[in-house]
Amino acid sequence: MLEFDGRLTDRLSSPEALIAIFSPRATIQRMLDVEAALAHALASAGVIPGDAPGPIEAACRAERIDADALTRAAARAGNLAIPLVKQLTAAVAEHAPDAAKYVHWGATSQDIIDTGMVLQLRDALSAIDAQLASLGDVLAGLAERHRTTSMVGRTWLQQALPITLGMKFAQWLDTLERHRARVAHLRQSALVLQFGGAAGTLASLGERADAVTQALASELALAVPALPWHTQRDRIAEIATTLGLITGTLGKIARDVSLQMQTEFGELAEPSGAGKGGSSTMPHKRNPVGCAAVLSAAVRVPGLVATVLAAMVQEHERALGGWQAEWEALPEIARLCGGALAHVEEIARGLEVDSGRLAANLDSTHGLILAEAVMLALGESMGRQQAHRLVEHASQRAVASGRNLRDVLAEDTEVTSRLDAARLDALFDPANYAGRAHAFVDAVLAAFRASRVEEAARTNRDQESDK
Repeated sequence: MLEFDGRLTDRLSSPEALIAIFSPRATIQRMLDVEAALAHALASAGVIPGDAPGPIEAACRAERIDADALTRAAARAGNLAIPLVKQLTAAVAEHAPDAAKYVHWGATSQDIIDTGMVLQLRDALSAIDAQLASLGDVLAGLAERHRTTSMVGRTWLQQALPITLGMKFAQWLDTLERHRARVAHLRQSALVLQFGGAAGTLASLGERADAVTQALASELALAVPALPWHTQRDRIAEIATTLGLITGTLGKIARDVSLQMQTEFGELAEPSGAGKGGSSTMPHKRNPVGCAAVLSAAVRVPGLVATVLAAMVQEHERALGGWQAEWEALPEIARLCGGALAHVEEIARGLEVDSGRLAANLDSTHGLILAEAVMLALGESMGRQQAHRLVEHASQRAVASGRNLRDVLAEDTEVTSRLDAARLDALFDPANYAGRAHAFVDAVLAAFRASRVEEAARTNRDQESDK
């Protein structure tokens, strides 16, 4: 019997935490949280009687809402808040008829829906930031462990020059750390209260508007914007685009891992496990299913972000269609981003590195991958152009004969008169032509560790200030 209350594919693409944050129940509860906080704010400012918030808050429980009736009525009303307020008012009236008169006082539907969404996005950004931090720790360990592990660097899908596996991991880490900074910025700048009343002026609250706004923001632990933002959606769009950037980076990681998992490469592999990555018909298959989930998210999210960006073009003081288009797109972006993060962390934690295949692939061109190193060494004495022609012709002879480029060069007196055997051996060692790869890894790791120290100190300061 089916018991999971969600879409059948939710757990393929999203972690439980993000599914819960944006579940129908949580969405309703967050709107009710705003209504309860509004009642307390109104009472604290002397707008409604002091005994009204208690019964209102007691009724603000999602389990008391008839979801089927709510969604049916929302289809006619145009949003969830209108029928929700009606049900809430009726629930309050059952026990406190006088308090029911003050439900939703001074607010408009968009205030409740937007602020409820901001509360959900706050929870989502906290979860995603924690995921980014955890993944960063894993990638830092991989970068350090494989700082000097040589591998093929590929450009245009062709072998180019040696790099290190640690540098690849460091690139992923460096990018994700920038995303953490973006998320931190969002948590400071984008998570703000929406409270403007019917046309964004709070005219219904008169001189007490500011007091109610401040109290409501305090109740919900949200910042107070300079003014309501009903049709100014830049903060929402910034959240969507930031989550889109994170998902794009995760897609890049999944693309790299899946390419290196190809049978012909065999350099990396996702962690294996019972029921993971198999085929329904081919017993030998070990498919990159984690990468597939991440890449699926990376394909879907850009279109959803585009929806949010397109929705920024809104009419006058309240939107007709644009705002409504955000309701499904935003949660889906967050769920997909969180799911991609979870899959990449699982992959990274159990990533299998085949050092033998890395070395074999480095040698698969029989030394051609180091032709540039030899050319530059010869160029010191004969000039770059002449050296380029010499090594190019030697490479062609090596390919035609199936021999190693080092052996072909060792038969050329123009080469041996300038480079002895030991020098040729050194030039054909991939580890000696990694350029600044090791230094790049060290720089990323140093910045990562410094940021973690700073973060710990900031957390300690915040904890001390809360005491």
